[in-house]
Amino acid sequence: GHCAGLRSNQLLGDYVLAHAYVRDDHVLDDDLPTWVPIPPIAEIQVALQDAIMSITNQSYKEMKWRTRTGTVASTDNRNWELRAHEEYQHLRLSRAIAVDMESATVAANGFRFRVPYGTLLCVSDKPVHGEIKLRGMANAFYQERVNQHLTIGLKAVDLLYGEAPHSLDKLHSRKLRGFFEVAFR
Repeated sequence: GHCAGLRSNQLLGDYVLAHAYVRDDHVLDDDLPTWVPIPPIAEIQVALQDAIMSITNQSYKEMKWRTRTGTVASTDNRNWELRAHEEYQHLRLSRAIAVDMESATVAANGFRFRVPYGTLLCVSDKPVHGEIKLRGMANAFYQERVNQHLTIGLKAVDLLYGEAPHSLDKLHSRKLRGFFEVAFR
């Protein structure tokens, strides 16, 4: 998916690998209360990170410079950037590095249904810093980045399913089980 970058050192086209979520989208509030933490799945995070390096031909150091890991705030307000001054304290306290509209729902549903999940986002605009997505710029951005983004996702799936020894074991995270649940049921 795409997101709004919140950090001044993020560039358009940089990647964001979510390791926490602010669930301000209210999609699953009745099914999974917002006080339930949604932990990152390390196996997915590592696969996405390795896929980024493989597809972009970046060294580990270069990848860490262009890919931020952190909290993503998911909102249900399509016009949040028009009221950024009202949201600023909320975003600052959460230490969010990006805002989108669906990552928290994807992660929460993965957690709820015990399906491994992860979120790799691409910074498409930075409205807090005055870099908004205009029509011509958006078209060029999407043509350039969508293919690479999809290729990284597919490479991560390959890494999880087949390229490493015992790779299927990587999909069975302990974080997806409850306290008294039997493993791999």
